[in-house]
Amino acid sequence: MYAVVNIAGQQFRVAKNEKIVAPRLSGEEGSQVEFDQVLMLGEGKSVKIGQPYVAGAKVTAKIVKHDKADTVIVYKKKRRKGYEKKNGHRQAQTRVQIEDIIA
Repeated sequence: MYAVVNIAGQQFRVAKNEKIVAPRLSGEEGSQVEFDQVLMLGEGKSVKIGQPYVAGAKVTAKIVKHDKADTVIVYKKKRRKGYEKKNGHRQAQTRVQIEDIIA
């Protein structure tokens, strides 16, 4: 069984015991989180699509770790003007393990 769920404005296809990397979620490491914005449920050839969400469906997960993504380099330059600027950014993210999909 799999589900397409909305987590912090992004859509993820998840299955049981799968680990995903989502944007930073509130909560401590080891705590349970529940996602109730399930857009689609699927099992084999049967698919249930929500309008916009599937009624009564939810996904439970456990927060494994809070960390940061790889560094993204932001480099700006204007030619012939002597202007150069280099900056780096690391986006905050959360590693989540899917524990159960409730239809």
